[in-house]
This record gives sequence, C-alpha cells and structure tokens, in this order.
Amino acid sequence: MLKFLFALILVCATWGQGASSQTLTVSTVTRPPFSMVEEGVDTGFSMELLQALSDALDWQYRVARTEQFGDMLGAVREGSVDLAIANISITSSRETEFDFSQPIFESGLQIMVPSDQVRTPSLVRALMSRDLFLAIGIAFLILMSGGMLMWYFERRAQPYFDRPAQEAWFPSFWWALNLVVNGGFEERVPRTAFGRLFGVVLVISSLFIVSVFTAKITSVMTIDAISGSVNSVNDLYGKRVATISGSTASGFLDRREIDYSDFPGLVPMLEAFEEGKIDAVVFDAPILSYYASHDGNGIASITGSVFLRENYGIAFPTGSSLVEEVNQALLALREDGTYDKIYRKWFGHRN
Repeated sequence: MLKFLFALILVCATWGQGASSQTLTVSTVTRPPFSMVEEGVDTGFSMELLQALSDALDWQYRVARTEQFGDMLGAVREGSVDLAIANISITSSRETEFDFSQPIFESGLQIMVPSDQVRTPSLVRALMSRDLFLAIGIAFLILMSGGMLMWYFERRAQPYFDRPAQEAWFPSFWWALNLVVNGGFEERVPRTAFGRLFGVVLVISSLFIVSVFTAKITSVMTIDAISGSVNSVNDLYGKRVATISGSTASGFLDRREIDYSDFPGLVPMLEAFEEGKIDAVVFDAPILSYYASHDGNGIASITGSVFLRENYGIAFPTGSSLVEEVNQALLALREDGTYDKIYRKWFGHRN
C-alpha cells in the first residue's frame, strides 16, 4: 500500500513538473493592432495568433508586457523569457542574436503626415493661380490683336468684317478664337493676300498655343499637389521627420542620410505628432495605418506606397527548442484557415 501511494505521488509530481514546464513567459510591447490591452485583456493580431499557437501546442503562457520595444528584445536576448511576439521585423542583424520563426506577417515602411499637408490636384486652385492667369491673359491679347489685325485688312473685302471698329472687336476676337480652336469658318475665309497669309499663320501657331495652354494647366495642378507636402522618401529631406530609435525605420533613414528625431517609444512619438512638432513619421506601415484610421482619424494621413518590404516573426533565444514546433504549428494554422481568419479580423482581405 505504501509503495502504491509513493508511486502515485511520484507520478503526480512528475506530471505537475511537466505541466509547469509548458507555462511559457511571452514578452510583448504595446503596438496596435498587433499587441495591445483592451479592457484588461491582451488582444491584437499577434496576441490572437499566440493564443491559436498555444491551443494547437497545448501551451500555458503568461504575458510579460514591456514599456519599450528594446526591453522586449532585451528579455529574449537575456533568456529571461521564452519568446517575444509583436511587430518584430526579421533582419540580418537580429538573426545573429535571436532565432526566428517563419514569417507571420508581411509588412514594410510607410510615411504618415498631418492631414492638412495632403493636397490633391484641384482645377479650381489651378485656374486661380497667378501663372495660369498670366497665360490666359497673354492668349487673350494674342487673339484680340490677331482678330483686330484681320479686321483692319479684311473690312472692305470680307462682309463679316465690314463694321465700325467699336463694333468689330468682339466679332474679330470670336473669329480668331474659332480659327485657333476649330480651324475657322468656311464662309468667312479671308479674301486679301495678307489676310489669307495671316490666317494660315494663326492656324499653324494655334497648335502651339493649345499645347502650351494644356501643359500650363497640367503643370500648375501638379505643382499645386506636391508643393509643401510629403509624397515620397525623397521629400523627407529638410522636413521634421520622426521614428522610433533602434527600429528598422531608423536604420533606413540613417542609410539615406535623412535627419530625424528618434523617440524611445510609439506613444511619445505620436504625442509629438499630434502636437504639430513633426512633419512626417516613418514607421511600420500597418501600425501607422491603424493609428491614422483610429486614434488619428482626421489629423493623420498615409502618403506614398509601402517601401523596404520586411517580414515579422516570433523571436526566440538562440538555440530554443520551441522554434521547430512553432513553425510546424504555424503551417498547420495556415492550412486549416485559422491564420487567414485572424488576419481578416484585423486587416481585412489580403490583396
């Protein structure tokens, strides 16, 4: 009887030790929509994916949420946690310090600017511009002068021009305008030698006048759209740019020799943005998009396309035995549709 009780206690102790060994410590940092806390509950794309992995692998885990991104990675580096998950980019430099799972999300960098800096082409603004007014004025003077010159030589030969000077200015202008736009009036062909020669010159020159006028409108609208705003990486030079220190975005800006202010975390950077101290934020595209459509709705806009494509992964201490089983579980979650269900919840349908 005593032997049986001893054996039972030993089995229970062994089982309890095995169960407790599966209680993992997971480091993360608040980065909506990947990892955040809502009503005291950890949520977000990465956290829901973590829960799906724990269900598949029969894990128990506890979340150790850090204040800064660097602290999260530091815990993995020191081996004080079993893994870290959030929006962790897989880079060559990090590969030397950590082991990574297969990619869990495809991302990249993007630029966010204040909404009042985003300007779209406007025909009204283009028509009200000084340059375009000048171009219209010159065209008007040319047509008026050409029409009156034609009236002077044709007033005794062409009945259309047979009228006093004070009455001839608009019909003459209208004749010149139609000549330039439509090629003229067949029944009002000039009859004098000079009138015919001058009419041919006007028709030929009209090709250039119309082309220049169209190009002027296009250029004014283009300049109106891009002036004073940030539309691409090349527009960041000379602007007040911000990102988070130690991020892949900061490395990119360093390589492009773009001056920027680095912040220790997402919250202080966004606070500075909301206070108008920043012209452009360069950071992970999905995080900026989420902020712009939620907390920053109305004050922030995303501009330009995604650049410096990168993948997010789960980080483990070097040599972790968890990497292989996590990779297998990730493949299974993709195959059974669980991954796509989580993705659609947070980001909609993938392109």
